[in-house]
Amino acid sequence: GDFEKFMNWCDEVKTMTIRTNADTPKDAKQGRAFGAEGIGLCRTEHMFFESDRIKAMREMIVSDTPEQRRKALDKLLPIQRSDFEALYEAMEGYPVTVRYLDPPLHEFLPTAKDDIEELAKELGMTVEKLNAKIASLHEFNPMMGHRGCRLAVSYPELAEMQTRAVIEAYINVKKRNPEYPAAPELMIPLVGEVKELKYVKDVVVKTADKIIAESGMDIKYHVGTMIEIPRATLLADDIAKEADFFSFGTNDLTQMTFGFSRDDAGSFLKDYYGKRIYEQDPFATIDQNGVGKLVSLAAKLGREARKDIHLGVCGEHGGDPASIEFFNAVGLDYVSCSPFRVPIARLAAAQAAIKAKNAK
Repeated sequence: GDFEKFMNWCDEVKTMTIRTNADTPKDAKQGRAFGAEGIGLCRTEHMFFESDRIKAMREMIVSDTPEQRRKALDKLLPIQRSDFEALYEAMEGYPVTVRYLDPPLHEFLPTAKDDIEELAKELGMTVEKLNAKIASLHEFNPMMGHRGCRLAVSYPELAEMQTRAVIEAYINVKKRNPEYPAAPELMIPLVGEVKELKYVKDVVVKTADKIIAESGMDIKYHVGTMIEIPRATLLADDIAKEADFFSFGTNDLTQMTFGFSRDDAGSFLKDYYGKRIYEQDPFATIDQNGVGKLVSLAAKLGREARKDIHLGVCGEHGGDPASIEFFNAVGLDYVSCSPFRVPIARLAAAQAAIKAKNAK
């Protein structure tokens, strides 16, 4: 009834394309039911925490050599490939943007004494050696530590495995569904320097091109990056030379621009709201005066360097109506948000499009 009328109305209005954030086929189907036109952020790390795969992930992390890591990654490859196949099937030809592994590796390791002893036994190593490995991965500020593209710089075999999983999954699904038009979108996170993007992209392209050539199929794919470090917004014209698309990770971009953590800031931000220093939560609605200027600058520089660059946003701001109006004004192509926020995002995008049209 009313929901269908609303969805039809959104379809009739020319809006930014709305994608959804989804890590599982269930999330993807939910987003599609709400009218999402793709997945703007698939967080691959969420695929590794389940019990049948965390052991192989931990085996990879505690490995000392690339050969040992590849042996563990070979166990993860079919699982991840299967996950991607299910996602592509669920999205029925709509685009899926896969983000490469992002969090620091210590997040996958146990912290309790009993769990550490059990893992050491499973992996055939001493508790002392495992504790030393865990200690070596400890970081004082993990949010700004060894994560994102920095993992693939240190361990290129990680990027190789994830590329193989994505491309092989897409080829398998394409064989079953030749009418699916979308091309795989591979997103390298936390880039702040074009050289690190190029290093990881070269690994991705070499791996993908080899698999595609062996398949004998004509498969196109796109390699882009997540813009979430202020330096990347200032150097967006350089970065755009190596990126088919930008997706603004406004959660981290907000944290790094303001200099406070989203997880910890709640304890003092209430004082700021009460004293009218900040009018609203910058993690809920985009800070147009600061973070917004960086997004706007990066969009402008990116388009100057690469006219056909695709621009989107995949922070939680992608589901906030006031932020969506701003993103529309800046000229972004799509917003991505969690599945249950898709209807609100579509309505806000439609309203923003009407407002912009009426203002002309």
